[in-house]
Amino acid sequence: MSNERRPEPSRGGMRRGGHMGPRGMMMRGEKARDFKGTMAKLAGQLRPYQVRIAIVLIFAIASTIFSIVGPKILGRATTKLFEGVMGQIMGTGAGVDFDYIGNIVLTLLGLYLLSALFSYIQGWLMTGVAMDLTYHFREQIAGKINRMPLKYFDGANHGEILSRVTNDVDTVSQTLNQSLTQIITSVTTMVGVLIMMFSISWQMTLVALGILPISMAIITLVVGRSQKYFKQQQDYLGHVNGHVEEMYGGHQVVRAFNGEERSVAAFDAYNGTLYDAGWKSHFLSGMMMPIMTFVGNLGYVAVSILGGWLAIRQIITVGDIQAFIQYVRSFTQPIAQIANISNVLQQTAAAAERVFEFLAEPEEAAETTQPVQPDVVAGRVDFEHVRFGYEPDKVIIKDFSASVTPGQKIAIVGPTGAGKTTMVKLLMRFYDVNDGAIRVEGHDVRDFTRQGLRRLFGMVLQDAWLYNGTIMENIRYGRPDASDEEVIEAAKAAYVDHFVRTLPEGYDMVLNEETSNVSQGQMQLLTIARAILANPRMLILDEATSSVDTRTEVLIQDAMDALMQGRTSFVIAHRLSTIRNADLILVMNEGDIVEQGAHEELLARNGFYAQLYNSQFERAPVT
Repeated sequence: MSNERRPEPSRGGMRRGGHMGPRGMMMRGEKARDFKGTMAKLAGQLRPYQVRIAIVLIFAIASTIFSIVGPKILGRATTKLFEGVMGQIMGTGAGVDFDYIGNIVLTLLGLYLLSALFSYIQGWLMTGVAMDLTYHFREQIAGKINRMPLKYFDGANHGEILSRVTNDVDTVSQTLNQSLTQIITSVTTMVGVLIMMFSISWQMTLVALGILPISMAIITLVVGRSQKYFKQQQDYLGHVNGHVEEMYGGHQVVRAFNGEERSVAAFDAYNGTLYDAGWKSHFLSGMMMPIMTFVGNLGYVAVSILGGWLAIRQIITVGDIQAFIQYVRSFTQPIAQIANISNVLQQTAAAAERVFEFLAEPEEAAETTQPVQPDVVAGRVDFEHVRFGYEPDKVIIKDFSASVTPGQKIAIVGPTGAGKTTMVKLLMRFYDVNDGAIRVEGHDVRDFTRQGLRRLFGMVLQDAWLYNGTIMENIRYGRPDASDEEVIEAAKAAYVDHFVRTLPEGYDMVLNEETSNVSQGQMQLLTIARAILANPRMLILDEATSSVDTRTEVLIQDAMDALMQGRTSFVIAHRLSTIRNADLILVMNEGDIVEQGAHEELLARNGFYAQLYNSQFERAPVT
């Protein structure tokens, strides 16, 4: 499309060198702005799964309880074994009661099997919840993309958006799949173990609890330091993705203008910040476990000394000491797990916040509740004092008025930035006018549904777009229900059939994602065939033949003339020789129509159009 004045992208390696994300968000060192609000929204997304989550909660608690009672029961076996051995040594007992110990072992085996079974069930259910939520998140984002105004994409980096669909959603999914059940089991373990510890010895329990203030102080310190780095890491991961996607898409231009060093420098800057944030966040969170292990070992020492003293005084048994030490280990482990999970939750909040921010972006204006559906569409279009600017304070179209009768071929010409392509975007409701109105068959375009309005038009743009699929599928995109024969007829009319049949797989050849296995001119021919197949009442051709050679241009022009016969057609052209047969030429400059009329009439006026036309044939003097 022609180079209209439109909002500059907010950041990007080839476009601008700033550090702003979509919608102008500063990324450097930013913390999650609303942790509680984001987690509340995430909880709201989980509301449909509350029954399954309740079952997961019950099974997780049951699994944890079964594993918690094990050490105390095992302590009885240890006590019985100790008493039997000491009785034999002292000659005061009958020996070890292996039947009693065997029954305890069988009981423990049953408890641990039940614990494993419940753990498996709750893991299976939670995985289903996480995958369902991930699916619906991506479904919401995909639907949101289709409802977003083009203005958003004019100012957003594609890699940033892709990062929200992939990295951020994956982060949320992994947290739900792993951390949520771990939180449940950790809290249950802490409460259950604490009860069991008090049932053994309140003195040793108080000593063991003495490590809690130290643990909480460490957790608070580490979480406070690591939170901002997790946010920064998630943001700059989007920056890196965006830069790589942008550079990969434009690698030919980068090489042609020797931009490799600048590209690498920009990547190094983003990657360096990502490395710094990732290193700090993971280092701080990685410190948690060894520090907590050290604190836990201090607790073991204190408990062992006190337990030995109580056993000597016969207040507790040897088995109680063994069980209590196991419980201390089980008590400190969930504290460390919760500490790690708290870091993960910070990262999850940062990722979820980015997803919710995108889902909360303003969408296109709501569709009318009573759309018009004209019985007959002849092709009449009226522009009534149209005023528009991509930004409110930067008006591009100031006062555009024109009337197009059915079947007319309208050419829109003018210098770059005059507003030619902008008028087409307004006609298709890619943007809505600020003032005035555009009417189709006497109805304001805002009274149509967007889908209903766009169904009336066929578009062939200068920037040809094809997707990863066969040539047959790409042409059929214009009318999905078309038969193979109709597709081939449209291809013949657009002079596509000949070159397609020279390809190894013909119409079944798959175009790659970059469509680099066909030439730019061939891509343009395929998009023209797609428009021919759609057979619309009105056509929009924005420099449709700019990417083909002169000989092919003549053939395409003939095909276009045949296609435009009896249809209202809007042709945007820079090469004015291609629109000499237009019924009406609208000459635009700085958002206004400065001249209008037929080709010969405009030349005779010797005005702005004549200057544009003659400038294309002027040659610099030979020196």
